[in-house]
Amino acid sequence: MAKNGSPDFKHDFSARYGEAERMSPLVARVLCKNPSPYTYTGTGTYLVGNGKNLAVVDPGPTIESHGEALLAAIGDKTLSHILVTHTHMDHSPLSGWLQQKTGAPIHAFGAHGAGRRAGLEGEDVEAGADKSFKPDVLLRDGDQISGDGWTLKAVHTPGHTANHLCFHLQEENTLFVGDHIMGWATTVIAPPDGDMEDYLASLKKVIDLKVDKLAPTHGPWIDTPDRFIRGIITHRRMREGQILKRLEKGPRTIDMLVSEMYKDVDPRLHPAAARSVLAHLIALADGGRVQCGGQPTLGASYELA
Repeated sequence: MAKNGSPDFKHDFSARYGEAERMSPLVARVLCKNPSPYTYTGTGTYLVGNGKNLAVVDPGPTIESHGEALLAAIGDKTLSHILVTHTHMDHSPLSGWLQQKTGAPIHAFGAHGAGRRAGLEGEDVEAGADKSFKPDVLLRDGDQISGDGWTLKAVHTPGHTANHLCFHLQEENTLFVGDHIMGWATTVIAPPDGDMEDYLASLKKVIDLKVDKLAPTHGPWIDTPDRFIRGIITHRRMREGQILKRLEKGPRTIDMLVSEMYKDVDPRLHPAAARSVLAHLIALADGGRVQCGGQPTLGASYELA
């Protein structure tokens, strides 16, 4: 953990695009060539199993070369399950293409927006919403999927999106965490689909699982889950404190808060930062600590309650 209590992010991740990299006895990863400020080096699609049948976690974006790399990695084995952590364009769209090629059913919590809190409006940011996604099998918290020598348990972790799932590989006590937790940066919580209160509760839920490793879809694995997640929670509370401290000086808009709090961050990430600040402000308004004279929005002016 860093000196300020935040997690120790790693930026030394490297992998070859399009090649199956063995991560553990039961897990291989194929990295998609879609790097960006939001996806880091790209989407890491996981293949689970080394027996007769395999599961894929987060097929990725609709890039055919990545799909062909996945088919090559699957080889003569049967793809029995396509699992999607959530419906962003860098995670779910290739699932349809992969299903056409293999016949494997698609498993997820639901379509984009499933489980979302009512009453909030706005546009999605980051990689964008996959609004055409339709799973064949709906998964709920605690549901299990199994194959030849492997078992995955669905863990509902709303926060980044309302329909976000993690998948717990029982045999290796490893959790595939999608974008819920990332080793290279904080996760963007972007209302209306993202929810800060849900996110913090979901982080504590993952701590309670006591897994040995976290496998994000972007960037490096995390070998110290408990310590790392507590660092994320500390970081979020620090951001909350920064917001309250600035509001002590008088009303602020989100643009003003972002320019002050994220002045050392890549400006391309400021729209996402604005969404995360909005998520904090919604939580603070729910707790009666701030007010804005109406429904919290990106354009509202906020002050201490």
